[in-house]
Formats: sequence, C-alpha cells, structure tokens
Amino acid sequence: MTNLLERVRPAQAAAHARSRRRRSPGLAGLAYAAPAAVIVALFFLFPLGLVVWMSLNKWPLLGPPTFNAPTNYAQIADNALVLDAVVFTLKYTAVVTVLLFSISLGLALLIQNRRPGVGFFRGAFFLPAAVGWATATLLFFGLLSDQIGPLNDILQWVGLIDAPVSWTAGDPGLAFGSTVTLVIWRWAGFNMLILLTGLQAIPTELYEAARVDGASAFHAFRRITLPLMRPTIALVLCLMITGSLLGFEQFYILTRGGPGSSTTSVVMVIVREAFIRFNLGSAAAMSVLVLAALVLLNALQLAFIRRKTS
Repeated sequence: MTNLLERVRPAQAAAHARSRRRRSPGLAGLAYAAPAAVIVALFFLFPLGLVVWMSLNKWPLLGPPTFNAPTNYAQIADNALVLDAVVFTLKYTAVVTVLLFSISLGLALLIQNRRPGVGFFRGAFFLPAAVGWATATLLFFGLLSDQIGPLNDILQWVGLIDAPVSWTAGDPGLAFGSTVTLVIWRWAGFNMLILLTGLQAIPTELYEAARVDGASAFHAFRRITLPLMRPTIALVLCLMITGSLLGFEQFYILTRGGPGSSTTSVVMVIVREAFIRFNLGSAAAMSVLVLAALVLLNALQLAFIRRKTS
C-alpha cells in the first residue's frame, strides 16, 4: 500500500503542475486585458449607465433628482425644436454623405497611381485634415464674414456680387451651403486617405487581366474596384454618417444654428437643454435616443455590406 501511494503522489503532482501551466496563459491574458477593461468600464460603461439613469429622472443642475420615467422621453415628441432639428440633421447627413463620399472617392482614384507630382497632390489634399476641427470652423467664419472676411471683397472685385453677402447668417440656403463646403474641405482628404488605402490593397493583376479581356475602365471599376472596396467603403460611410448625425462645432461656431433655427442640429438641442435650460434629464433622454439610432443605423449598414460581400 505504501509503495502504491509513493507511485501515485508524484503522478498527481505532475498532473497539478500541468494544470497550472494550462491555466497560466489564460490568467496572463486576463492580466493584460484588465487595464483596458477598467478604462472601458470607467470611461464608457459607467458614464453610459449614468446617462440612462439620468434620462429616467427629473435631474436639475442644483437639487436632488426625482424619478419621473418616462416623462423625459414623452416630452421629446412635443418639442417642436427637436423635430425641426431632426429633419435638418437628416437632410444635412444625406447631403454631406453623398457629396463627401463622391469627392473623396474621386480624389482617391485621381492619385492612386504613381506619376510625377502625385505626391504633392496627396499631401495637398490631405493637408486640411491636419487642421483642428474648431480651428477650421473659425477659419471659415473669418473667411466668410461679411464685415472682415476677404471673400466678399474678392467677389466684388471680380464683379460677381454688387454688395457684401451674409454667408452664414442672412439666408438659410447660404448658411447650409457654407457649412457643407466647410465639412467637405476639412474631411475630404481624410476620407480620401482611407479609400486610397483600400484601392492600393487591390492586386494590380486583376486590372491587367481585365484589360487583356477587353474590359473598359468603367467595367473594371464596377466589377473589380467596388466589390473589393466594400469593407473600406463601409468604414468610410459609417464615419461620415456618424460624424454628420453628431455635428455640432460647425453649426455652433459658423452659423450659431441660424438664421433662426434653420441650421440647428440635434446635438445643439441637447446642449441647449443641458447647459442653457439646465434640464439634464431631458438632455440625457435625447442622448440615449441618438445613441440607439446610431447603433441601429451602423448595425444595419454593416449587415447590408456583409450580405453583399457573402
């Protein structure tokens, strides 16, 4: 019996050692992931939970909150400014997405092949992306100002206008067009770079084989470029749509939401509710709905791209 125990104990010890070695990679992985998990929990999950809880309460800036669910959500539909802002934001998102994607893709196609001077144009097209978003908006505000801006002087000198034009505060159409121009100038180079990366990942042999088969440039673009660019296009469209729906700086600095409320975005309404009217519960409810709409929209968009790719 003693000899049997002496033979069994070393085998058990070896089995325990193997089990500890198998568990150690998993524990090491958890140790590496723990700092990132803590950061995500502190700076995303906890604030998200707090916003959801705030949306269920009447939460003044000073004083204790009072539970009033679902009043904050029900009152959103009665706010005429919210409905106008939603309509404007959707219109702005559609216009900016179509124009920005078309121009960015056109620029990427223009500079994808190596030729003399193409490096200069790549840098020139991307240069506005290096300017801070608020700085770019202030730059356009000074350029378009009807009091100090040089644009009116130049157009008057050329003879295109007879009197200074208020590009950001006089006419809703001009204010909208000025904002769209700003966004395209600032973000076209950034999205061009992403699309250019996807274009250069396509094997050149596919285009050479298409030319041998007699395919035109349009057919090669339709049958080769677009199908292989779908993941990149999905990423760019997600960035464009999400950024447009969350637009704030370009309206707050350039047009102040005017003339009237013609360029007031959804995020501007949220900021107004939170920091002007001090109704944090209502602002939180709007934020939750915007987040849910973004998640749903991006999920549908990615599902559509995957279905097309498969």
